[in-house]
Amino acid sequence: MNIASVLKTPVLLAILALGAGSALSACNTIEGLGEDTQAAGEATSETAREAEEELED
Repeated sequence: MNIASVLKTPVLLAILALGAGSALSACNTIEGLGEDTQAAGEATSETAREAEEELED
């Protein structure tokens, strides 16, 4: 075992840990975006239903 391999292992582990943390936070962000998009779609559908009802009257 040489000094280069000993130094590379902790650095590699740190990079992997940072990558995993970034991936998990991205999942939360994408989930929030999906919820916001769903809420906007529901609001648009509700507005369309209300407009249709007004036109029928």
